[in-house]
Amino acid sequence: MDNPKKQIIINEILFWKQNKLLPEHYCDFLMTLYTEGEDIQLQNHISIKKSIKMKEKRKKTTISLLIMAITAALLILLFLMTAYFYIAAFIVGIIAILFLVYSYKFAKKHDLIAPILQVAAALLIFGISVKVSLVYFENNNVVLYSLLVANCFMWTITGIKLKLLYFTISGVLGFIIIIAYQLFFL
Repeated sequence: MDNPKKQIIINEILFWKQNKLLPEHYCDFLMTLYTEGEDIQLQNHISIKKSIKMKEKRKKTTISLLIMAITAALLILLFLMTAYFYIAAFIVGIIAILFLVYSYKFAKKHDLIAPILQVAAALLIFGISVKVSLVYFENNNVVLYSLLVANCFMWTITGIKLKLLYFTISGVLGFIIIIAYQLFFL
């Protein structure tokens, strides 16, 4: 197929088929008619389809990252306005829940991202529990140690239930460090 006009027509037929502008069997018929039964051109068009799908994926990823960056910037600005702290905390909570739902769906599709999200969630819960202890129970070390033990217990149980070695090791090491600190430094 050396004719460039023929190539343009074939590309248009593929576009029609991909965007469902014509029924698929019409597009197949036209494709067979214009390629004169040559399979070589069809393989080139399959690679074109794949590249189009990759571009669409990249575009969706870029848009979602841009939305997350804008949201993060707005949240930082919201926290800088201390007069509206409770409203900011409420909005941040809702957005955090939305991000968790999105990351759960994202992690189901991408197996390599799931451990990163699990560790990030565990560290986030750990940080929140320490912050709550330091803010609301300022001089009460019993509450702090109780929350630390609860986090370690949660990590150990999660590691055992989900068969995640890094959570099991983190939980057990956390217990050991807390006990060692209690015995040797207090």
